[in-house]
Amino acid sequence: MKLGFLASHGGSAARHLTAACRGGRLDAEPVVLVSNNSRSPALLWAREAGLATAHLSGATHPDPDDLDRALLDTLTQAGADTLVLSGYMRELGPRVLTHYAGRVVNIHPSLLPRHGGRGMYGDRVHEAVLDSGDTESGATVHLVTQGIDEGPVLAQARVPVQPGDTLESLKARVQAVEGDLMLRAVRDLGRVPGA
Repeated sequence: MKLGFLASHGGSAARHLTAACRGGRLDAEPVVLVSNNSRSPALLWAREAGLATAHLSGATHPDPDDLDRALLDTLTQAGADTLVLSGYMRELGPRVLTHYAGRVVNIHPSLLPRHGGRGMYGDRVHEAVLDSGDTESGATVHLVTQGIDEGPVLAQARVPVQPGDTLESLKARVQAVEGDLMLRAVRDLGRVPGA
């Protein structure tokens, strides 16, 4: 697999998977990271890690159709055949989704389908879990489709919601399982014939 990453901020999944590739734990090659945020720490990290990088956003391409085309061109020119959303805070356009159908993965900080959908990201998800009274939370890796957080689930990791949990304590417990969950899901995706 040739991995392309899309990140808006720190890109923790991109960092974890790149380290796994270079450490021999994942049979894949990281090739490119694209961010919609020109000040993203992930862009600086990716440059230093030797990946191709690009900043593509509404600032560089005000027309969504042009942005979709530019993103697809950048990813395919870099040779990416599998996309990993690493905290990417934008919806993908139809060209990218069609070209990479069945090969785009995202991680969500809850047990989908609970606490997913439009507007449910980051701390909002953990707040919703705590407000709901759920006794467990976790993380879900899923295939990305046109609907927000609606694609097929590839893997989940569960963590308990403990009495007295705060947003920060629950978030830390969920984040602790995300890297290896994403690694397992991407490794399994690479074994799917014709995927």
